[in-house]
Amino acid sequence: MLGLGVVGSAVAQAIQRRSCDSPHGSSPPLDLRGVLVRDTSRQRSVEVPAGVISTDPASILENDRISIIVEVMGGETPAFEYISAALRAGKHVVTANKEVLCKRGDELISLAAENNVRLYYEASVGGGIPILGTLSDDLLANKILSLRAIINGTTNYILTRMAREGTSFEDALSEAQALGYAEADPTSDLDGFDALYKISILTRLAFHSSAPVDAIYREGIRNIHAKDFRYAQELGYTIKLLAVAQRADGGLLLRVHPALVPLDVPMAGVNGALNVVEVEGDLVGPLWLQGRGAGAEPTASAVMGDLLRIARELHGSGAPVRYDGPGLHLLPMDEHECMYYLRVTAVDRAGVLAKIASVLGEAGISIRSVLQMDTDDERGVADLVIMTHSAREVNMQSAADRLRNLDVVAALDNLVRVETYSDVD
Repeated sequence: MLGLGVVGSAVAQAIQRRSCDSPHGSSPPLDLRGVLVRDTSRQRSVEVPAGVISTDPASILENDRISIIVEVMGGETPAFEYISAALRAGKHVVTANKEVLCKRGDELISLAAENNVRLYYEASVGGGIPILGTLSDDLLANKILSLRAIINGTTNYILTRMAREGTSFEDALSEAQALGYAEADPTSDLDGFDALYKISILTRLAFHSSAPVDAIYREGIRNIHAKDFRYAQELGYTIKLLAVAQRADGGLLLRVHPALVPLDVPMAGVNGALNVVEVEGDLVGPLWLQGRGAGAEPTASAVMGDLLRIARELHGSGAPVRYDGPGLHLLPMDEHECMYYLRVTAVDRAGVLAKIASVLGEAGISIRSVLQMDTDDERGVADLVIMTHSAREVNMQSAADRLRNLDVVAALDNLVRVETYSDVD
């Protein structure tokens, strides 16, 4: 094992329990022969055999008695170097590292194939949800049409608190940190990087396409306010951070951003730290996988599943997971089409809506509905909530720039995309 932190400790404990409790020989025997750590003197929540822990990578990576490496260190470096060395040495690898797979996954998958070894990474996306195995094995007969997911438990917890209790973003974040859902530095979660890494990994398996980080549109949740939930509910929606990969115009559009989700679809009810992945295949249709997306035990469950899978295949004929080339070309976000929610602080007088409608109309965007919400009499302004009909992203962004400079608009406070479900909208 490489790493013995929170997740690593749960995996080590599961390995040792499995070795002692394997019923009737139904599971392959597992023997923990080496654990790489930074500090051997540190107190840990799990006991491992004497002499197993080391600070020397070579003691594990060059050990001929070790056939499987479990990497639970996290981060790109030195994890990439260690995984690469293990694969070149003919060792199978199980990893929970979404960052290294997103940024260097193509290289690692090719390296595994070249050396005829397994590289499994179920734990890198969705914690205990078995999504990667489902895509690579169970849905093999399907052409995947789309993936739509809530795959960051931290942001989903924060947005749920804001939706249900009217909690401010800052207070909801503090609660998430106190409960251990959010890190002291929550940038990766709040700004959408975590979800971006995960949709990149899912895309590689579902669409056999490389998904570089800079090709995925990313927007976080920092601009969502409690009042947006109140206004969205008036319109029949809630707000979720979605990660989406969809076929469109012969290509593939990848995006991570907050979105209004209709209240009468199942995804609107995925609350707290839960994750969900919605897969649509040409044969199976829509398929849902929901569960705990984070935490030591769900992640350890996924790691152990991959570990046992490799152990069972060692004397079998299963082929390593392969990556078949560049696949579909990736489309720019400018080509995305959807409805939009705009929250505008506007001057409270006659003729304002006509000026706003004129700007939208000149960009080819028609208004679906308008609500005048909170009014500030002292300032002489009011919140206007505008829902548009479907429009192209490039047109909406152009119109938004003009609205920000309109004399009757004090501020364009928020612009949120609306997720469309064919059986609802």
